[in-house]
Amino acid sequence: MLALPVTCLGARAQDAPSVTLDEVSVVGDGTGLPAGRGGFGVASRPGSAPSVIENPVGQIVTAIGRDGAIADRPATSIGSVLLESPGVTVRQGNGARDVVISVRGSNARSTGVTKNMVVLEDGFVLTQPDGASRFDLVDPRAYSRIDVFRGPQSALFGNYATGGAIAFRTRTGREISDGKVLGYEIGTDAGSFGYLSNYFTVGGASGPVEISLFASDVRANGYQEHSSYDTQTINLLASYTPTPDNRFTLKVINNDLHADIPARSSLNQYRINPYQRGCASAATAAPGCTTFSFFRNGAFGATVPVTAAEVGLERKDRRTIVAARWEHDVDAETTWRTQVGFDERNYNQPFFTSSGRGSIPSYNVMSDITHRSELFGLPAVSYAALSFNALDAHATTFNLQPLAGPTLGALIGDQVAQQSNLGGRARTEIALSPAWTGVVGISAENTWITGQNRAYAYSAAGRTTTPALADRSFLNVAPELALVYRPSTEWAFRGRAATGYTTPAAGNLFVTPAGVPGNNTGLQTQENLGFDLGTDWTPWEGLRVSLTGFYEFFRNELVSQSPGAGLLAYTFNAPASEHRGVELAADWAFSPGWRGTLAYTFDDQIYTNYVEQLSAGSVTARFDRAGRLIPGVPAHQLLARLGYEQVGGPLAGVGGFVEVVAQDGFFIDNANTLKAPGYALVNANLHYVTDLPGGYAMRLNLYVEGRNLLDRTYVASAQNLANGLSATTGLPTGPAALAGVTGSVYAGAPRTVMAGMKLSF
Repeated sequence: MLALPVTCLGARAQDAPSVTLDEVSVVGDGTGLPAGRGGFGVASRPGSAPSVIENPVGQIVTAIGRDGAIADRPATSIGSVLLESPGVTVRQGNGARDVVISVRGSNARSTGVTKNMVVLEDGFVLTQPDGASRFDLVDPRAYSRIDVFRGPQSALFGNYATGGAIAFRTRTGREISDGKVLGYEIGTDAGSFGYLSNYFTVGGASGPVEISLFASDVRANGYQEHSSYDTQTINLLASYTPTPDNRFTLKVINNDLHADIPARSSLNQYRINPYQRGCASAATAAPGCTTFSFFRNGAFGATVPVTAAEVGLERKDRRTIVAARWEHDVDAETTWRTQVGFDERNYNQPFFTSSGRGSIPSYNVMSDITHRSELFGLPAVSYAALSFNALDAHATTFNLQPLAGPTLGALIGDQVAQQSNLGGRARTEIALSPAWTGVVGISAENTWITGQNRAYAYSAAGRTTTPALADRSFLNVAPELALVYRPSTEWAFRGRAATGYTTPAAGNLFVTPAGVPGNNTGLQTQENLGFDLGTDWTPWEGLRVSLTGFYEFFRNELVSQSPGAGLLAYTFNAPASEHRGVELAADWAFSPGWRGTLAYTFDDQIYTNYVEQLSAGSVTARFDRAGRLIPGVPAHQLLARLGYEQVGGPLAGVGGFVEVVAQDGFFIDNANTLKAPGYALVNANLHYVTDLPGGYAMRLNLYVEGRNLLDRTYVASAQNLANGLSATTGLPTGPAALAGVTGSVYAGAPRTVMAGMKLSF
């Protein structure tokens, strides 16, 4: 709070000037917000200070609207929607619609949990205090707009925002009811591989109350063997405005998931049997099937080969979030917000050779104030916030019994951990002149991690226990400076220098480089300093172009990789690395009904200081990885779309598009010897929207979409692999040996066709 200008504390409503600082618009911004709306389902009075993330001057933000990205297509996962923003990489996660999202490649090497970004929904934080974000609970149908913040964002969002942030906005009651007291929608999507999605939305507003409710049931057989799933989502947003100066918001999300988990293959197996078909049992397995070696007694001794279907690998997860916010207008230029949230993630995951079970309850509290005033005689918007969040986790890891479904074997890990974050943030946007706007911000945050892990090993002599204790504290500070120049309505130029930090999660501290529970408590905070320089050009209505160059310097970058088949991924620090690239977005309505969309990213990431130590038997060797590309990061990504919407005549409401989604190949090892191949996919969509006058239903949406029309086989996800070492020669093993290591690759979906309909009432 001390970072607020002194004028903020004494300004009177009748003396303070009414100031609105313009947003730096970028291509892809969606519906926008009507004047005087708070943006999170609450109708605030004109003049109320908006949330700082609504119009963040100087930030690199792409806003993805509902039209085109969600409304007229079967949006099976959030990944296909987020590709409309440059800088976003999508990886297939573990089962169902789980995807791993990366911004500027900062999390592209992960295949399990999204890290290095902060995820919000309607202003409430969905990232847990250990930095984990999962997209199982995200159904694209619920949202009206998605904002993608790119680059270091810890000055604005705190811990974990080294890559950026994603802010989801659910549809409000007024948006759904469309002028009526109450409106509702029902819809069904169906398609290849047994996909079926049934959903409904209801919303409305009456007096001081506004409410929207979304619910869906999604299930499919899956395109890989042993990959069926069903998941149910409920998403509620409600607000109550008893007086013009006070607004209350309630947010509730619940997601239940049951998914069979297919095996990750080696690159060699992917080439032979990409979808792991004919792998019901190890005894009759088709060529290219992935098998695991399980202890016959579930603890030690002789092993037996099994497939994913034989052991019954699966996920049974539940996520529940309940949060509330109070907004109070202190005066016409000052708004104070306080919000609290509870988040509980319960998981039961028999993965590969082991089963993880646990409960991770967490809570977060944040209070902030936004004020419009004058600073040194210049119009300014100032913001300050205090936040605290914490979790208390208990997780156990068991071996699995072979040939017995997901039956537990011996206990091999028992972990108890507490993690908390306490911090403050401040930010001021100053209109230096009609053309120039400056931004200065800072955050400071302390993270505490305490816990213990007991690792158990078994032999004929009995059980041995290896304890590991963690008691760590991390203090991080992240400043930010930005400058925006708008010489005309057509041009905007922006420069930004910002920092980010990501502390290790408690779980990272207890998985060793051998891929088993143990001691890895020496991890350090990941930090980055990034520089952005860009321009936005809107020469006329219908054409928008945004170009951004970035250069980011990382210290102690947190990198995860797999030591082998069926083992846990472990995390290590790379002392220094650099990320640099270019982001280009364009949107051009070049003729009546016609529109072209482009999102392109060039991302070059290298180690500048990292010496990797490899061991095999009694042989140990060290290898300098400086100058090597960081694995998991594609250099080039592209989405190019050509669309058409008929706006008049007998075919009014008919539309469609053809798009190409392309990605470069990327290395999957630190030595850069083995590469996952790139791909280019062609998708096409045809839809029809019509009003239904005089009937009970008001509007009908019909759509059909074909994806991967050329039926390309491609890598949707590849876990980074640890390089090997010969115990006899002391030389590193070559790419041929690495290509045979299982536990890495998921193939992407083959040709699929989805169709659906939606009725609005």
